Amino acid sequence: MDLTQEEWVSELENDNNAVILDVRTLAEVEQGIIPNAIHIDIYMGQGFVNELNKLDKTKNYYVYCRSGNRSRQACYLMDQMGFNNAYNLKGGIIDWNGEISSI
Repeated sequence: MDLTQEEWVSELENDNNAVILDVRTLAEVEQGIIPNAIHIDIYMGQGFVNELNKLDKTKNYYVYCRSGNRSRQACYLMDQMGFNNAYNLKGGIIDWNGEISSI
């Protein structure tokens, strides 16, 4: 499900079962990451799927990338894998107005 930044932040703030997932490349993450996000690079192919399989499928995942395209793909894949909820940040980190931290 695609959420605007306002919806994404609002849902996240009221969700005690939330996990933020960054699916960008390591080079992109080194430029800054949303605080408390876990990083799994979608370009790892099968490695990405393997890492997703280690996650708790009952959590609610707030997924983002640079522009929203890769995170949309990740959310679709997560839905197919049986995750309860995966929310895509429309516009990605490019449109993000919130806090960014360095790794």
